[in-house]
Amino acid sequence: MLDVYPPLRNLGFMSPGKRYAEALHKEERALYVGHWMDAKERVLKGIAKPCFCVGIVESQKTLGFSDALAGYISGSALEAGSDTTASTLTGFVQAMVLHPSVQRQAQDELDRICGTKRLPNMDDWDSMPYIRACVKESLRWMPTAILGLPHAVIQDDEYMGYKIPKGAGVMLNVWAINMDENRFENPRAFDPSRYEGDEQNSFESAMNGDASKRDHYVFGAGRRLCQGTHIADRSLFLSISRLLWAFSLEKVVDTEGNEITPNADDLTDGFLVQPKPFPAKITPRSDAHAQVIRREWEASQALLDESKQWKEIPSGMVFESLVALDLKE
Repeated sequence: MLDVYPPLRNLGFMSPGKRYAEALHKEERALYVGHWMDAKERVLKGIAKPCFCVGIVESQKTLGFSDALAGYISGSALEAGSDTTASTLTGFVQAMVLHPSVQRQAQDELDRICGTKRLPNMDDWDSMPYIRACVKESLRWMPTAILGLPHAVIQDDEYMGYKIPKGAGVMLNVWAINMDENRFENPRAFDPSRYEGDEQNSFESAMNGDASKRDHYVFGAGRRLCQGTHIADRSLFLSISRLLWAFSLEKVVDTEGNEITPNADDLTDGFLVQPKPFPAKITPRSDAHAQVIRREWEASQALLDESKQWKEIPSGMVFESLVALDLKE
């Protein structure tokens, strides 16, 4: 309607949707800027742990941007990495419930490398090609940002006879690309073997000039690629490998003894999508696995304070080498 009658765009203030969006924005701004101001205060007092916000404080001191912008930089970085990863993992759990043979093959690899006495870690990356393939397939099979992020062309362009004027918005239909039957046979099947022999990490794949050798388009395309590809690779590798090492994921059986099969295409609405709530039976694979889980949980809790932040930076972390800056006037 607004496209047909442009003057109506001036009446947006009357829309309940706009008022709702403005209320959400106020809550979001208060959350982001509030956390930022707390972090900034700790940095300036010299009591902050090394973190992303240390660099923002330094940049703000040099460039003079507002606390609102700083809050959105730090808040958006956190949300972009946490929400998308969580949604991908939800999809992965559903995939394992629906594809038990894939789960068994992944657990066979984990058992060969790790046994029953330790969790997988990043040192196992090179030794677990099937788990790495599960990461790739998870990102292809459940692309959380199904339409990618909108881009704008910087000059007039033409594609397949379509005129694209300078400044026009362009969407990357990630779902359509990832589900293209010409590229991926039976695309709604979760099949990590598609990536057998693919040694590229997500960043290397995204930078590959040969589009036919891209694993998926979840991280975008062109100069505005997602900056968190390396973090996503590592987070998903650790989460997927440890989840499958520790637990069995199965369909739930109803009171009449029938298995409840989740619908893989029943997704939430919105900019970021994930499977709608579905039943799943998640159990430790053995008592030995359960003991390791409890031991690792207790060890991790000893590292955290009451707010679940690190008391001290764990040994070996990249942040360990950073020193909080003294930015006091």
